[in-house]
Amino acid sequence: MTINTPHKLILLTFDGAQVLDITGPAQVFASANEALEREAYKITLVSSAGQRTATSAGIALETTALSALEPEGVADTLMVAGGHGTRAAVMDDELIDWVKRAAEDARRVASVCSGTFILAAAGLLKGRRASTHWQSANTLARLYPGVSVDADAIYVEDGPYWTSAGVTAGIDMSLAMVERDHGRELAMTIARRLVVYARRPGYQSQFSTLLRGQSRGSAPVAKAIGWMVDNMKSTVTVTGAADHVGMSERSFHRRFVAETNSTPAKYLERLRLDAARLMLEETSEPLKTVAAEAGFGTAPRLIQVFEKRFGLSPTAYRNLHKNQNMG
Repeated sequence: MTINTPHKLILLTFDGAQVLDITGPAQVFASANEALEREAYKITLVSSAGQRTATSAGIALETTALSALEPEGVADTLMVAGGHGTRAAVMDDELIDWVKRAAEDARRVASVCSGTFILAAAGLLKGRRASTHWQSANTLARLYPGVSVDADAIYVEDGPYWTSAGVTAGIDMSLAMVERDHGRELAMTIARRLVVYARRPGYQSQFSTLLRGQSRGSAPVAKAIGWMVDNMKSTVTVTGAADHVGMSERSFHRRFVAETNSTPAKYLERLRLDAARLMLEETSEPLKTVAAEAGFGTAPRLIQVFEKRFGLSPTAYRNLHKNQNMG
């Protein structure tokens, strides 16, 4: 992309799309144009039928019909919106075929929220890691078993494919794209203009592990999760959790997995990671203290688990948040 050649950004929508999945990213790239005082991004909104396309909020958007645009070479970045209209969109053979063909030449292919289903239906995410709204993650994994679904991440980048969680996560992903194209300073400028977090990294969780479990689980499971949080600094066992809620270990384990899609041990590890991240973000305590308070015991064990889950060290995570808070 040269200074005289705008980056062709195609935003694909459909009837029943979530309006913020479209307008959020569009405003980020439009703000980049304003800040740079040139058309760095040429934004085109498209849909199957074209013209006025309704969103789930009842707001109609003017769009260009897919038939008016040859998919080959049409986009540098192709971004697909989500929303309850996704169910019908994935059945639109013309739309899916157009996405598949446009993706072949695009430098980046992205989705916001349940737009991930459209990319998956086009066969673009097979063998790749992807994110979507946490409420849709299990359905995505079931319908497209070839996709490695990350139910936690705000957004995921796997090669040329970017996928994000719900609604405002599309803004985070778009800011990351602007940073990739034009540098961190511009992305931070846009984030400040839009008064949004500058900026949430992709691996940040959409939804706290504690809140997710307590909102989805039955009373025994929610009670057990609360007990895990209260006792995470000590040795927590499945037997202890089962005893706390008055269930046999076998019945408790079966119910816990059914309601959380996780074993108690894995869930406890995620609770501890949440606690560690919070301490890293908000305190300057040494790693050995963070490890002890979060229940990992030692700093090496914390580092090992943290790097495996997030792809960076606890120290790097702390420094990243320190730099963002200063931005």
